[in-house]
Amino acid sequence: MQHISARDAKNGFGRLIDLARAAPVSIDKYGRPVVVVLSIEEYERLSAGKCKRESVS
Repeated sequence: MQHISARDAKNGFGRLIDLARAAPVSIDKYGRPVVVVLSIEEYERLSAGKCKRESVS
């Protein structure tokens, strides 16, 4: 997973989108990872698994 600083994410938002479409990107603040940006396809894939688990309960 690629890591970029929050400042670089803010200043290069278009680049962040391009990177996240290829693979999840960790956004670091003060040298610590705080969030992950991922493509909508990856989010939907992960969410689908969650929805299936919830409906089984």
